[in-house]
Amino acid sequence: MKRTGSPWRDMPERYGPFKTAHLRFTRWAADGTWAMLKRQVIALAELDDGIEWDAQADATIVRAHQHAAGAAKRG
Repeated sequence: MKRTGSPWRDMPERYGPFKTAHLRFTRWAADGTWAMLKRQVIALAELDDGIEWDAQADATIVRAHQHAAGAAKRG
């Protein structure tokens, strides 16, 4: 499951009860709905030549664990 740091309880009320939204999300994840939607969006973007497959990540996006950050080792 993906984590964004946003608790389900913080979802806007206009979407209904957070428990209902969470149940729907997990059901769609289990039955492949999200994967199918992703495939369709990618296919449509490729038809329009509107997708670039180059991606970059740096330290402003990905945080390393403190032990991977080059800290001095004790002992």
